Amino acid sequence: QVQLVESGGGLVQPGGSLRLSCAVSGFTLEYYAIGWFCRAPGKGREGVSFISSADGSTEYADSVKGRFTISRDNVNNMVYLQMNSLKPEDTDVYLCAADRQYYGTYWGQGTQVTVSA
Repeated sequence: QVQLVESGGGLVQPGGSLRLSCAVSGFTLEYYAIGWFCRAPGKGREGVSFISSADGSTEYADSVKGRFTISRDNVNNMVYLQMNSLKPEDTDVYLCAADRQYYGTYWGQGTQVTVSA
């Protein structure tokens, strides 16, 4: 059974940090590209950060460049999003997704991040 389970969200003050984790099971993580998305209100899902399966190259939305870092641990089937210098506008539900060409895309349920004083 394929599962992606996010954790690590919570309430943090502006300027604080969180590390989101995504535990995957039911498929071989190393063959999948991974993305973190947020559910932007009224806009559907927006990509926050991506990491490739092939060479581990990464991409970031302009709004999080220099503040967020995506990483993966294929041995332990974990994906992470380190979030630093958090801003109130980062408040959202964050989901991880795994994608492999011809195999499809799997989604987690999300974890809430709230940035507020």
